[in-house]
Amino acid sequence: MYVPRFNVMPEAELRPLVEAVGSAELITVDTDGLPQATRLPVIWSGDRLVFHLAFANPHWRTIEPGSPALAVVTGPQGYVSPNWYPTKAEHGRVVPTWNYSAIHFRGRATVHRDPDWLRAAVTDLTVQHEEHRDDPWQVGDAPESYVTQQLKAIVGVEVEIESVEAKAKRSQNRSEADRAGVVAGLEAEPDPTARALAAQMREDLRRS
Repeated sequence: MYVPRFNVMPEAELRPLVEAVGSAELITVDTDGLPQATRLPVIWSGDRLVFHLAFANPHWRTIEPGSPALAVVTGPQGYVSPNWYPTKAEHGRVVPTWNYSAIHFRGRATVHRDPDWLRAAVTDLTVQHEEHRDDPWQVGDAPESYVTQQLKAIVGVEVEIESVEAKAKRSQNRSEADRAGVVAGLEAEPDPTARALAAQMREDLRRS
């Protein structure tokens, strides 16, 4: 990933972003050299990523033990209009751009079929998404026979992380006035994703 120095995502943002997004694009290459990709729920636990996918999904069958893998997590993103820059009125030398956040994990993938491994993975994922609720659902709330049946319908994938690259392209190379203009422009957009991006940029401005 190309990451100019002013677009380096602060380390403190990485895990919160993965937890907030909750999913990643898992990309591997099959034996014919063809890329395979599936969007999957993800848990970042220590130095590994944990996924599960449907048994019926052929993607897992193309993953050899230790296969190289790339997992991509993307945060809020959106189009930036040149009209939002106050400097447009000064000299007109402005163009559109696209702001976004992304984390790239590279590592080695392993497929898991063991029921205990799968149960632990699904339990951890459920806790991550349910623990903040007043009455969190738990895997044990479902009948044991039903859980056992459902576990047979999924396959686990574990990626041992070898490197992490993270980029936050949020107009950091622009003046404070231009960045504030982008925030205002994004906040006026009807797309909630644009407004989420605006909130991130407003926080950037507060910290700068």
